[in-house]
Order: sequence, then C-alpha cells, then structure tokens
Amino acid sequence: MTEPGNPDTSTTTTAQPEPEPKDYFVSRDGVRYAGSHLIIDLWDAHRLTELEHVDRVLRQAAADTGATILHGHFHHFGEGCGVSGVLVLAESHVSIHTWPERGYAALDIFVCGGCDPYRALPALKAGFSPGRVQLAEHKRGLSDEP
Repeated sequence: MTEPGNPDTSTTTTAQPEPEPKDYFVSRDGVRYAGSHLIIDLWDAHRLTELEHVDRVLRQAAADTGATILHGHFHHFGEGCGVSGVLVLAESHVSIHTWPERGYAALDIFVCGGCDPYRALPALKAGFSPGRVQLAEHKRGLSDEP
C-alpha cells in the first residue's frame, strides 16, 4: 500500500515474447533458397559509354525488382571506353561491366526475399536497346529445409 503523498512507483511488466527474426529465404514451387541470381548478357547494346545513363538505368532496374538501394558506385574507364558499376542492395546487388567496342554488357542481378529479378528486364531493354539478350538463372542457397 502506498502512503498518502508518496506516489506508487512500482511497475508491473508482462514478459513479451522475442520477435521472430525475419527470414529472407524464398519458398517457391516447393523449393527453398536464398535468392535468384540472374546472369544477363546484352549484345548489340547502346549507350554503354555513358556513366550517368548506365547508373540511371541500373537504379530503375533495381527499383523495379522491389529492392532497396543502399549504395552505388560506377567507374568510367575513359573517353569511348566502358563502365563498370555496382548497386549494393538491402536484398543483395546489381552489377554491370560494359564493352562498348563490342556492343556488349555483362550484368548480374542477385536479389532475395520478395524481390523479382525478372522485373528488371524491361528497364534494361529500354535503357540499352540490345539486339539480343542471353539470360541464365541460378537459385542461390538451395536448402533442403522446408
């Protein structure tokens, strides 16, 4: 009991369960894995020497996957030369290396969680107007856990 003039400073707390850590692994079609890694080759592509353009296109492509961009770094190798760059994502990364003298760009898009790397393709096609696209997918972190 509290005496008059002395506030009750006791507190009652109820133990709250610890929140479950979020699992960013993907479960699709009965398969569980860390994420999808697309390897993309663009042939007869355009605007591969333009650092700002390459940066802008990759940022749009990453956003279209549903990813969160944390940091980007792009490097231009000089007049008429290619560009290399990477976007670090909360969900992994997007990278590019260009060979404008061959009209070729090598990209990889690795995303986990609810991101869909295939949703990047329209931005890449619109931004670089390739004559041909080669694509391979690798499921990273295949797990035998349910």
